[in-house]
Amino acid sequence: MLQLRKKIAGAALVVLGTAFLTACDSGESVDVDGSGSDSGSQSQSGGVLTAAIAGEPDNLDPHNTSAYFSFQVLENVYDTLVEPDENLEMQPSIAEEWETSEDQLTWTFTIRQDVKFSDGSDLTAEDVAYSYNRIIDEELSSSYKFAEVKSIKALDPQTLEIALKQPQPNLLAAVGGYKGMAIVSKKNVTSGDVKTNPVGSGPFKLDSFRSGDRIELVRNEEYWGEKPALSGVTFTFVKDPTVALQNLEGGEVQWTDNLPPQQVSTLEESDEVVVESEPTSDYWYLALNQNREPFNDENVRRAIAFAIDREAIVKAAKFGNATVNQTAIPEASSWYHEYAPYSHDPDQAQQLLDDAGVSDLTMDLMVTSDYPETVSAAQVIADQLSEVGIEVEIRELDFSTWLAEQGKGNFDMFMLSWLGNIDPDEFYYAQHHSKGQFNFHGYSNPEVDTLLDEAKVETDTEQRKQMYDDVSELIVDDASYIYLYNPDIAQGWMPEVEGYEVRADRATRFKSVSLSE
Repeated sequence: MLQLRKKIAGAALVVLGTAFLTACDSGESVDVDGSGSDSGSQSQSGGVLTAAIAGEPDNLDPHNTSAYFSFQVLENVYDTLVEPDENLEMQPSIAEEWETSEDQLTWTFTIRQDVKFSDGSDLTAEDVAYSYNRIIDEELSSSYKFAEVKSIKALDPQTLEIALKQPQPNLLAAVGGYKGMAIVSKKNVTSGDVKTNPVGSGPFKLDSFRSGDRIELVRNEEYWGEKPALSGVTFTFVKDPTVALQNLEGGEVQWTDNLPPQQVSTLEESDEVVVESEPTSDYWYLALNQNREPFNDENVRRAIAFAIDREAIVKAAKFGNATVNQTAIPEASSWYHEYAPYSHDPDQAQQLLDDAGVSDLTMDLMVTSDYPETVSAAQVIADQLSEVGIEVEIRELDFSTWLAEQGKGNFDMFMLSWLGNIDPDEFYYAQHHSKGQFNFHGYSNPEVDTLLDEAKVETDTEQRKQMYDDVSELIVDDASYIYLYNPDIAQGWMPEVEGYEVRADRATRFKSVSLSE
């Protein structure tokens, strides 16, 4: 996939970035400098943008969260070694250039000399090595991205070396795709402050964190790049999309990505607010617990895949703002593979249940109140499955509890999304490899394992594409996940907000935004 060459200052390699939906967690208010926003710390020119997001970050340690709400904030606080541009092509960031060895087993990155953390300390190759080794040594959620890594070390303050056991064609995407791979300060981590008072090198820095209310960022005057026009960004937590829209239209906030889906098409025609939508690389799916009977029988899983009507689910959950897809990877991706073996066919579903000897089945469907579309979809799914004699008991939890139940394997079926994926490895490996870090549903297919292991290190793009086409068909046929749709992302802002772009990877970036008079 990657044509390796000496001294490349960027590569057209797509970004991966897996982030679960976020948990809302309570905690004490944190006022970083003891003065809060009333101190005048945000009184610099440029103005403060107030953004309404749909929930509160669970914490602000980029290596210890998989929460989308956390990454919305952290996108503006931290840097990665490389980062995706608006076309999702990897570009220099902390690393200004890199080179690879002829055998593709050694990557050498040159770190910028002018980078400082927001506390004024220098950021060097040692900090990059520390960040990555922390993820590996502590087996944090992103550690699977380093499965092919032999060692990571700083050769000198400006030179980082990553040695691999096997070629890894998606290495740039692995280290640059999302802020879960952020470069952190060792002092900030060892002090224990990183979860509530992160120290990054990005365009903004934390000013205060008031749990249940807001997070306030201010411009990072130590930022190595072009300084933001905004003097600050305030994130408020507004769970109800109707309230978020009212706050936007009333001028209480200037930006939100929490719009009522049934109003998106109308809002796009409005002169009062700017609303734009973009197809994403996210996907929503159902997963059945294969460690429980009868869901360990592929006929039962396939029966459910035939019993559901994806178009009706999209209409109920997203009001049409999504594209039905029976595989994970969306049509816009060069890795897309058209494969759709399941139609809405209750008769076929009933036959498969009969073949499995299953009747009068009662099962729970675990969804989260923090994401109302899962609740709306669950109601439709329950009605559809009742047509083939399956009684669905919808179990609605807050997302923190939902995550705990998933981790314990306490579910029959759940609905969830994976966000920000582009590279095919991110769509499939951690979820469907028998040893995958996020294979909570207990799927195991030796042929899938072999293909995923081989595709992960295959450097020929065409061969790699064929491997993922093959593996996607196996996963779909086995109904490891029952894929539903790829959603659009819709975001709205006031006309005075200039320079903001909706991104397919959902990165919420405000460093290029300004507020007009």
